[in-house]
Amino acid sequence: MVYLAEFVGTAILILLGGGVVAGVTLAKSKANNGGWIVITFGWGMAVMMAVYVVGQYSGAHINPAVTVALASIGDLPWSQVPGYIAAQMAGAFAGAVLVWLAYLPHWKETDDADTKLGVFSTAPAVRNIPANFATEVIGTFMLVFGILGINSNVNPMGDGDLTVLFGTGIAPMLVGFLVLAIGLSLGGPTGYAINPARDLGPRIAHALLPIPGKGGSDWSYAWVPVVAPIVGGVLAAQVFTAVGFGG
Repeated sequence: MVYLAEFVGTAILILLGGGVVAGVTLAKSKANNGGWIVITFGWGMAVMMAVYVVGQYSGAHINPAVTVALASIGDLPWSQVPGYIAAQMAGAFAGAVLVWLAYLPHWKETDDADTKLGVFSTAPAVRNIPANFATEVIGTFMLVFGILGINSNVNPMGDGDLTVLFGTGIAPMLVGFLVLAIGLSLGGPTGYAINPARDLGPRIAHALLPIPGKGGSDWSYAWVPVVAPIVGGVLAAQVFTAVGFGG
C-alpha cells in the first residue's frame, strides 16, 4: 500500500503540475500565456491534492529528495528507500503520459521544441551549471526544512512520521502553499524541479513518447535536478535536527 500510494501521489503531482505547464505554454490551449503565477499556483495545488489523496498511507513524500532526507535522520528505514523512489519515478512517468494524452492535439500545433520539453522537465533560464545546482539545492533545502517545520507544529510530540502530518486537516494545504512560495521566490532561475522524480520521470517520458517535433531531452542538464535536490534535502534535514528543531 505504501508504494502504491507513492505511485498514485506522484502521478497526481505530475498530471496536475505538468498539466498546468502544458495549458499555459502549448499553442491553442485556452490557458495559453496564462503566465508564471498560474504555473506556480498550479504546482502548489498539485502538491496539495496529491498529499491529501495519499498522505495517510505513505506520508506522501512524492519526492526522492524528501525520502532520502527523512532516511538520513532516521525517520524512514533505509530498506524502504528503494521502493519509495521506484514508485515515485514510475508515478511521475505515468503522470507525464497522462499529460501527453490530455493535450494530444496541441503538440503538433506547437512549433517550439523547448516549449514541449518544458512541459515535462525543467531547464535553466541562464545555463550556468554551478549556479543552477546551487539554486536547486537552496530550493529543496527550503522545501524539506519547511515540511519538517510544519510537521513539528502539527505533531510536536511525533517521531517525524509524515503520515501524521499529511493525514491531518490543513497540513497538506500548508505544504502546497510552501511549494507555491518556493516557485514564486526561487523558481525563476531553474524552474524549481526540487524533486528528482518530478524531473527525471517526465524527461524519460518525453524521450520515449511520439511527440511531433519534440527535439532532444537535454540529457546534459538532467543530472542537476536529480542530484541537487537530494543534496539540498539531506542538508535541510541535518540542519533541522542539528539545531534542535526536531525534538
